[in-house]
Formats: sequence, C-alpha cells, structure tokens
Amino acid sequence: MKVLIGVDGSPLSLDAVRMVARLIDPNRDEVAIYFSPTELERRLPGQSATVVRGAAAALFAESRVLLPTEFAKPPEMITSSASAAVGILESASGWQADLVAVGARGHGSIERFLLGSVSRAVLHGAHLPVLVVRGSPPENRGPQVLACHHPASAAVVSATLNSLHWPAETRGGVIGVSESMLAGPLPGWLEKRARDPDTAAIAEAWRQEHDSEVEALAGQLQQFQAGLPPGFQGQPPIVVEGNPGERILEQARTDHTDLIVIGRTPTDAFTRWLLGSTSEAVLAHAAASVLVVPVEKQE
Repeated sequence: MKVLIGVDGSPLSLDAVRMVARLIDPNRDEVAIYFSPTELERRLPGQSATVVRGAAAALFAESRVLLPTEFAKPPEMITSSASAAVGILESASGWQADLVAVGARGHGSIERFLLGSVSRAVLHGAHLPVLVVRGSPPENRGPQVLACHHPASAAVVSATLNSLHWPAETRGGVIGVSESMLAGPLPGWLEKRARDPDTAAIAEAWRQEHDSEVEALAGQLQQFQAGLPPGFQGQPPIVVEGNPGERILEQARTDHTDLIVIGRTPTDAFTRWLLGSTSEAVLAHAAASVLVVPVEKQE
C-alpha cells in the first residue's frame, strides 16, 4: 500500500501522520509526506526562500519522527506549487497512491468550517480512499474501529480494511443499519387497530417483512465480517434500525470509536440534496476519524 499524507504543520495534520503510522507495515508499505511551499510562504510572510525551505525541511523531519524508524523504502517528500487540495490530489495521482490521509481541520478560519476546505476538497476530488483524521488513538491501546456495512460498498470496504496493517490490539466492530420503511417495531396506530381482521393481516405482514429484512441483514453482516482482518472477528455484528447516519454516529459514541470506516456510493446531485448522504453525515458530525472508501460509478 502507498499512503500519501498531507501535512501543514497543524496538530491535526501531524495526528494524521501518527494514525497512518499505526496502520502500515514499514516492511511492505510506502509513505509520502506532502506539503505545499505556497502554504508555508503564506504562513511566513516576508521571509526569504531560504527560510521557507528550512521550514519545509523541519516539517518533513517532524513528520518523519512520527513514523516507524525503518522502512524497506524510505518515506518521500513531495511538494507542489499548486494550492493545498489540488496539490494533494495531483500528487496522489502522480505518485499512484492507494490512500490519502489528511487532518480534519486546517489552520485558518475558513478551513475550520465543517471538515475544512482542504480535507473536504480532497475527499470529493479523490477516486481512492481518504482518511480524515480527528486525533490519533492513545499509544497504550489498540484502535477501536467501526466498519459500516452497505451492500453496494461492502466489497471495497473489505478490500481496503484488508490492505491495511492492523495492530494486534485492534478492536473492530461491524455495523449494518436496516433503513426500510418497514424497519422498526409495529407503529402505534397499527397496533391499536390490530383487533380488526383486515388490519391484523396488515400488521402480521408488516412484522414478517421486518423480521425477514433484519434476518437478511444479519446474514450479510456475518459474511462481511468473515472476510475482514482478525481484529474484526472478536465481536458479534451489530444490527440496528433507523437512519443510517444517526445510528452509526450513536454506536460510535457508545463504543468510544477512534475510526469509522464507511463506503461512499455514487449518487446524483438531486438524490444527495433530497435524501442527504450517510458518509457526509458521519463526516460532518463524528468525533472520530473517518476513512471514506469510494465506490466507482458503473457506466
């Protein structure tokens, strides 16, 4: 796996380096540290090119210290004169990265809006997994990870999880959300009228549909979990009902999750406006880091 990490010297961008350090195998994986001299010049107004180069070298050295000490192939330093988001995307493509990691927030007021302009632009412009980091798990324990299942993204999420190097202490959970109109307990209005024979038949059909959907989802989750790394095999799959974004966020809070892994399926603009996006909701409101794995749109 080849991982490109975008850094700007901010604490969260360095947390991105720390998080990647926990998820790679230096014997087989490659890492590149990307930063923009243009951004450094903006933060060091009036300084000479020599000072900017020195600051860039210091930033790379600080990032390098946070990574494993020995790599089969030493980490690379990549720079670009393009803006931060464009530079990250172009460098990830040119370097043929398999994953991009960025901090959730930058150093300016605009970057602090929602995910931050840079991380948000990278997320929406990339055709590869993007890790948006909101802090790194404590060194004295393994990461607590929540893998989100959806039929359309299960295969790519599984492949990404298997391509990473998970610490032996990893505690991984798997969650699936039943979001059908028929999901959930029998509505009160229907329960009250269930004494009527016709309404009773509707109520029974509702129960059967609900039970069959939950059973089918549980079976899908078991198959999904069976294909994941060992760290994800220790807990039974979590089957919940309701709004996917809300239930995933709720479970992540309950479990004190460090990292949520979720697929992003292609949808048209109207659908996103009408229904919203589960991955967008999780990204906007999660306290945890989020790894978003895109599903390529089929022509």
